[in-house]
Amino acid sequence: MTEEEEAETSADDVETEAEDTEVEESESEAENGFQPGDFVKIAYTARTVEGDQLVDTTDAEVAEEEGVDAQDREFAPRTIVLGEGHIFGAVEDAIIGSEAGEEGEVTISAEEAFGEYDNDALETISADKIDEDDRYPGAHVHVDGRHGYISTIVGGRARVDFNHPLAGEDVEYEYEVVEEVDDREEQAAGLFGMYLETEPDLWIETDEVEEEVPVEPDEDDEEDEDAEPEFETEVVEKETLYVESTPQMAMNQQWMFQKQQIAQDVMDKVGVDRVIVQEVIEGMGGMMGGMGGMMGGMGGGGEADLEAALEDADVDADEIVEELEAEANDE
Repeated sequence: MTEEEEAETSADDVETEAEDTEVEESESEAENGFQPGDFVKIAYTARTVEGDQLVDTTDAEVAEEEGVDAQDREFAPRTIVLGEGHIFGAVEDAIIGSEAGEEGEVTISAEEAFGEYDNDALETISADKIDEDDRYPGAHVHVDGRHGYISTIVGGRARVDFNHPLAGEDVEYEYEVVEEVDDREEQAAGLFGMYLETEPDLWIETDEVEEEVPVEPDEDDEEDEDAEPEFETEVVEKETLYVESTPQMAMNQQWMFQKQQIAQDVMDKVGVDRVIVQEVIEGMGGMMGGMGGMMGGMGGGGEADLEAALEDADVDADEIVEELEAEANDE
């Protein structure tokens, strides 16, 4: 090997070592920050690159400026679990390895965001397949199990676009990592908030629960294939996540149709044994008395009926009053 070749080889080795060192330092920095599986609270606002159309936000002021209806959701930093697909993958990649307080901007391609626009998804259908109240341009409709919106409608034909309304749009995503969420109750509330767009009141308790457990068979029973398994009752401790239901939660369609999956996901990620959702019915106070009075009024008697009842019972009302006053004076 010539001196020139040796010099080139040495230079290549130095460059390779430098690259390896840079990769190791980068991996070390990533391992020191947030990792997949961590609960983090983030604030964000996402808009389309073209047109600056609001896609989503956790900022109440931004939502108010854009005229977003806040009736069914809360605008506040959202708790997510990294690596679970709760946000766009490119944003997750940017957050992994970062620290609380860091901010950033990520551009999400249309393909990763809401998909590229598909011209074949713009279809002409019979207007008879659409409810009469929804036969106008811009109406969101469900046809044959697919969601779309009406582009145009003329006579008995409608052009329905089955693309996502933001298909083909790149999205600019501004975010801030607010904090890591370590408290398990906050983690659970954050997961419910992600699914339901509002965080219910909840708490974790350890309960003693009676449970049927199988009894180990003795040698004779093991040989008897027809022997039925025996069970005994044991008292075991279970960590229970109690969730206070609200009318908003009870009417949430995602909760109505996916409560088992949502509860199971929360149990798996937070590490509790079961979830109990309980409904709280507040007392009506004086309203019940008023209802009783109305019902009595509907009976048609009132004080006249009371006096008639006393007469039928041969009771002198004046004597009762005198006796009560005498007892009060004696006390």
